[in-house]
Amino acid sequence: MRDKLWNSFPVQLFLLHLKKNLALILIWVLLLMIVFENFGVVLGVPFLFLDPEYLHEVSWVSFLMMGIGFAIFTMAFHMTTYIMDGRNFPFLAVVNKPFIHYCINNSIIPTIFYLCYNLKFIDFQLHNSVPNDWRVLGYFAGFTVGSIVSYALIFAYFAFTNKDFFVLFAGTLNKRLKKVKLTRANVLSRYKELKNKKDSVQYYLGVNFKLIPVRPDISRFERQKLLKVFDQNHLNLFVIQIFLILFVLFLGFFKENPILQLPAAMSVTILLAILVMLVGAASFWLRSWSTVVVFSLLILANYFSNFGFLNRPHEAFGMNYQVSPAPYNLERLNEILDPDTVEKDRENTEAILAEWKKKTGDEKPKLVLIAASGGGQRAALWTLLVLQNIYEINEGEVIKHTELFTGASGGVLGEAFFRELYLRSKSDSQINPADSVYLDQMSADNLNPIIFSLLVNDLLIRNQYYSYNGFKYLKDRGFAFENQFNINTERILDKPLHAYKEPEENGLIPIMPVSSLITNDGRKLVISPHSMSYLGTSVMGKLGANEKKQSIDFLRFFRDQDAQDLRFLTALRMSATFPFITPNIQLPSDPIMETMDTGLSDNFGIQDALRFTYVFQKWIAENTSGVVLVTIRDSEKSLEIPETPSPRIFEKVFTPLKNIYSNWDNVQTIQNEVLFNYMAESMPFDLEKIEFEYAPELVQTEELSGSQETMQRASLNWRLTAREKQSILMSIHTSKNQNSLARIKELFESQDSVMVSNQ
Repeated sequence: MRDKLWNSFPVQLFLLHLKKNLALILIWVLLLMIVFENFGVVLGVPFLFLDPEYLHEVSWVSFLMMGIGFAIFTMAFHMTTYIMDGRNFPFLAVVNKPFIHYCINNSIIPTIFYLCYNLKFIDFQLHNSVPNDWRVLGYFAGFTVGSIVSYALIFAYFAFTNKDFFVLFAGTLNKRLKKVKLTRANVLSRYKELKNKKDSVQYYLGVNFKLIPVRPDISRFERQKLLKVFDQNHLNLFVIQIFLILFVLFLGFFKENPILQLPAAMSVTILLAILVMLVGAASFWLRSWSTVVVFSLLILANYFSNFGFLNRPHEAFGMNYQVSPAPYNLERLNEILDPDTVEKDRENTEAILAEWKKKTGDEKPKLVLIAASGGGQRAALWTLLVLQNIYEINEGEVIKHTELFTGASGGVLGEAFFRELYLRSKSDSQINPADSVYLDQMSADNLNPIIFSLLVNDLLIRNQYYSYNGFKYLKDRGFAFENQFNINTERILDKPLHAYKEPEENGLIPIMPVSSLITNDGRKLVISPHSMSYLGTSVMGKLGANEKKQSIDFLRFFRDQDAQDLRFLTALRMSATFPFITPNIQLPSDPIMETMDTGLSDNFGIQDALRFTYVFQKWIAENTSGVVLVTIRDSEKSLEIPETPSPRIFEKVFTPLKNIYSNWDNVQTIQNEVLFNYMAESMPFDLEKIEFEYAPELVQTEELSGSQETMQRASLNWRLTAREKQSILMSIHTSKNQNSLARIKELFESQDSVMVSNQ
């Protein structure tokens, strides 16, 4: 029995894959690592597979689509390995329906994966705040139906098209094979390979899943004709590959239709399937030359990638790329940051501060500055939640005293959304910025359209355009992000940058400079409807040529390129451009200026807030009773120092890079602490910092929800699971955050008492 199993077709195929197709095996291993949350957890990759979302809902339909996606990938694995290795098992040619039998015997690896995935996603969903366990059963049923229907359709095609030896040679030889010269060349070359090959397979699994002995007389069949059977099968597999690629191209024309926007994980599986099938196609058509040809194509693609027809820019919507680009050099930077210009911008902002002071109604009001950290959608939702809680203190009095929002990435998105709601509430009493419905809008999925656009558009040649402000721009996954965020937020942020100029001037809403990191030189690009050159250079200009300018004023630098007409959603995206997820934007300058997520420079927005405080210290000292800096962090500031066990060899290689990444927030936090302490000790007024932290580990869940379960920290992603949303919403109840709310309440209750006594 042992020899029978060892010499069975499934075992021999598995061993062949380990020996020859290790790269394909590693893809399955990677998927298993993702499913078991051993890879990509920080970025939330496993949750795309364990909690797929379709049309903003996790449902049996989303799991049905996952079943289809995994079926497509599994069949791609079967087809590719059949093309590459089927010829090594000539007995298949005389078996009825060769490819179907091959799939049955090639299912050890997919079966292991399917079992692991089903067990893991069921366990995940049972702990993911689903209304009842029957819902999870529905998810499992959806996944099962999607898988079975997909396999049924694909196998039905092969059942009618793939021919075995006896069908193919019962009459005349298949005419298609006679006409294809390359196919005949493949047959002759592989005939030499198999001429002296000894068969090692003695049993194979039949469609009834019973071991069947291999025909003992296989040697009497002509090897050349046996290989023609495989080639006929391969041509049919090639048809499937072409169909899938054409299907993806078809989806690209309708990628903005929500119904066709696949779950992100399904898009990933289809992309993997295409890549795997391309390997099989290259192996079939190119044979021993496949490695050389593929390597040559990669070199040519890299060489031509900077040519115009392939390197098509990712542009900022609203800007004019048809005029001469703005000169981008040190001379121009010094020109737009000269002392007279800086003084002019400072005086303009002081006029705005004066209007803000009038709106507060206080003789010497507290000046509130709010800085929100980056962190994807978790930071956006957390920022909005904190701002809503602050707004509810004393009927919005704190927000009335707030004159500056700063931050990065997701934090800026949360601030921008709240600020727009606050502005609209002033003219529409029906709008309450603290309404919980806005939390649902902010936490709605943004990722599916991005990954879907990557699959059907960005990996191919982009050819669709978006019109804005009289100009046409190529659509990309950056547009997909803006469009989905716009839909999620009821389109209230879809306006040009200059639309906020008047509300800020009149003190109706806080100033909010949106900053982005310039990859060319590491400076910040400060985007605001008001020029704020004082954030990028010394106010007095005493350092002169010895000073390196720290930031660039977007409005003045791109004045001739219609900077004031920049789509505000694009400005937000520029501050939240996460590498590989959304593309870096190229701006109309010479040389081209590229921007990305500002979190790499200042992920907490504290530097900009303190710089603002320093520049206007004299005005603040004369006109206010001090500054309150509210910081909204998407992480805990002070963590216990972790243990450092003796590293293994691989850990010694990767630990230095891991430490740089994991400690980047700590480095910025310490720098900000130093800067704040210096400012607090040197300013001629009171400077107080009140902190809010997203720290789900500190939530007392047994008190709040009656459960002892540890709250799960949300991943750095543009999509949140139900459990992640809950962890964010519950974090406002930690003792630290409640103390911070109490302190703000205390400050502004005392402020009201002073006003009453003065009256």
